[in-house]
Amino acid sequence: MKTRFLQANGLRFHIAEAGDPTQPLVLLLHGFPEFHYGWRKQIDVLAAAGYYVVAPDQRGYNLTEKPARIRDYHLDHLAADVVALITTLGYEQAVVVGHDWGAAVAWWTAMFHPNAVVKLVILNVPHLAVMTNTLRRNPVQMLKSWYIAWFQLPWLPELVVRLGGYAVAKRALLLSSRRGTFSNAELARYVDAWAQPHAFRSMLNWYRAMRFGINQNREITVPMPTLIIWGEQDAFLNAQMATDSLAYCENGRLELLPNVTHWVQHEAAETVNQHLLAFLAEV
Repeated sequence: MKTRFLQANGLRFHIAEAGDPTQPLVLLLHGFPEFHYGWRKQIDVLAAAGYYVVAPDQRGYNLTEKPARIRDYHLDHLAADVVALITTLGYEQAVVVGHDWGAAVAWWTAMFHPNAVVKLVILNVPHLAVMTNTLRRNPVQMLKSWYIAWFQLPWLPELVVRLGGYAVAKRALLLSSRRGTFSNAELARYVDAWAQPHAFRSMLNWYRAMRFGINQNREITVPMPTLIIWGEQDAFLNAQMATDSLAYCENGRLELLPNVTHWVQHEAAETVNQHLLAFLAEV
């Protein structure tokens, strides 16, 4: 794996890449509060299997450029980043794999830019229609999502998170994952990324951009082959939403992983990699 910078959609992106650029492109989209490093257990495995693998730091994260306006983190812009990255890398289509917020971007890209996505892989985030409907009707999920409301506050969440060397953010990762998932050395890598100028503010702006609403129809189904991988012990998201999301996939299947939390590609890396490779190999 190596890293470099490139220009796409008017922004300077930092990407990690591995494999042969003449082979099919697999684009790995991280979630909150991660960066390309969140795919460290997948990048080289997929490259060794014959794919060109790219994991960008998405806009606002780590070393990628950080627009100042909250509205610049709307899903429309985030999906446009994906399309622009695919084009800039010299491709017309990619296999798009997303976890957490990266999965939300992957869904949105597949919904509104389907010609850019040859296959879709989703890890532990439901289709946007399912998420919206569940939040409206399920008080348990509302309670699990309390932090989204807190993140809407200006400047205070950033201040609290930075206290004690990002102790709150590190504790959130440790408490929501299985013991041993994140080592001290790995947490130090995350702290370095969070401490980049304006990074945590920009990361939270993904949540704050939700206030502008999403005007497009969220009930759109995705036409490409879709694999949903879901850790059933997710502390943030009800597993029923994974099953419900299949209704929005014209050609989808679900792999539920028991005793695995939200951090599925970390805790069950070998299983996730096996599912990925089998799915990518299908004609």
